[in-house]
Amino acid sequence: MKFNYLTAILNARVYEVAKETPLDLAKKLSARTGNTVLLKREDQQDVFSFKIRGAYNKMAQLTDAQKSAGVITASAGNHAQGVAYSAKKLGIAATIVMPTTTPSIKIDAVKARGAEVLLHGVSFSEANSHALALAKTRQAAYVHPFDDPLVIAGQGTVGMEILRALPERCDAVFVSVGGGGLIAGVGAYIKAVRPKVRVIGVEPVDSDAMTRSLKAGKRIKLESVGLFADGVAVLQEGVETFRVTKEVADDMVTCTTDEMCAAIKDIYEDTRGITEPAGALAVAGLKKYVDKHKWQGKVCVAITSGANMNFDRLRFVSERAEVGEQREALFAVSIPEVPGSFKRFIDVLNQRNVTEFNYRYADSAEAHVYVGMAVSGKAERLSVLASIQKASYQVHDMTDDEMAKLHIRHMVGGHSQGARGERIFRFEFPERPGALMRFLSALNKGWNITLFHYRNHGADTGRVLAGLQIPKSDEKSFVTFLKELGYPCIEETKNPIYRLFLGK
Repeated sequence: MKFNYLTAILNARVYEVAKETPLDLAKKLSARTGNTVLLKREDQQDVFSFKIRGAYNKMAQLTDAQKSAGVITASAGNHAQGVAYSAKKLGIAATIVMPTTTPSIKIDAVKARGAEVLLHGVSFSEANSHALALAKTRQAAYVHPFDDPLVIAGQGTVGMEILRALPERCDAVFVSVGGGGLIAGVGAYIKAVRPKVRVIGVEPVDSDAMTRSLKAGKRIKLESVGLFADGVAVLQEGVETFRVTKEVADDMVTCTTDEMCAAIKDIYEDTRGITEPAGALAVAGLKKYVDKHKWQGKVCVAITSGANMNFDRLRFVSERAEVGEQREALFAVSIPEVPGSFKRFIDVLNQRNVTEFNYRYADSAEAHVYVGMAVSGKAERLSVLASIQKASYQVHDMTDDEMAKLHIRHMVGGHSQGARGERIFRFEFPERPGALMRFLSALNKGWNITLFHYRNHGADTGRVLAGLQIPKSDEKSFVTFLKELGYPCIEETKNPIYRLFLGK
């Protein structure tokens, strides 16, 4: 007999450990998109993820004999914590096989809930194969992360709560997709109860197994997956999740890393909550989808599915969020190496808010500048590009260049044979619109600028590292200039790190 998901979801045992999470209005995101955007806050579960629902529903319905034998699973993240938490609640012994590459923060979190952790293999696939073999040897129940009807039914209670909270109107629900358990469960409930509500799955562009499979009409296995959104980094969706998703998903959308970073920022700005990349994926998909289809006035729900974010990733997220929002443009510009050319290029930018400026004197002919600036969107980015080209500068748009964003921005510089007599200074100035331009204007005293680095970090103070060639005859006037400038200044010319990487 075909498994009845509606009945299974209505009878799912999840609320012994999970809570009914709020459906929060995202006021800022709603205003920006022109739609009512609601966030289903699964990041607020005790294990910071929806995974507790499916894991507990499966384990609670094991026989007494199965519970006595214990459970085994493989996971590098949220499912592991869900199983460990459920096992502790039910008094069941749990063994979690995790890849050897799993961050210690996740291993410690699982151990803290009383589960045995075994490290095996360098990937989820290797860990999973070991877990399956171990379950067979021990005759223990294997709790699949997604491809199990009871796990799917547990996740489906998220959809039940959404529709219960929105009895009058709900136009679309956006769901992050990895193995497919969440979209299968949520979609199964929604289509059974209110079939006109659209169910839209969201995947990273580099982990789009479900998108490809639905398009091909059969399960497709990826050769590799992107690891930024590790919570949905699955080579192939499940057999059952694919079967159900084929029936319930209305559409799929894929998002880039930058778009996920922007969504993390959006969620933070509306809720002050910080989600993991996979947890923000549905929001990224919602934004992209409503923009593409010109939706206005719709009621849209995005499930924020998890918040197990490693703190050290926040720097990367912050760096990339503005680009993901198309609020920052990045350009590489070549300028002639003649006195005053640096200032003339600044004038071309026309008082725009500069977010980053990297420059290093190369030779007597030409200099290369890496510049980032705040823009309102793609149209303004193209307008800036046109204005730079109109001024006869050679320019490359690097906004969508992954190497430039990941690496080159941190590597502009090096030793310069032509920067003889260079002196290095660190400056600080009050950060406000136009502050950098005013600083550069004040610096324009005819002295050659050999190095310049500025990055807007969103703080109250702007920080600049500048290299200057000051003739000995100008020493007194330079000291006077520093006093009149009035900004804190520290000379770093004798700093050994400068000499090692930038000086002579």
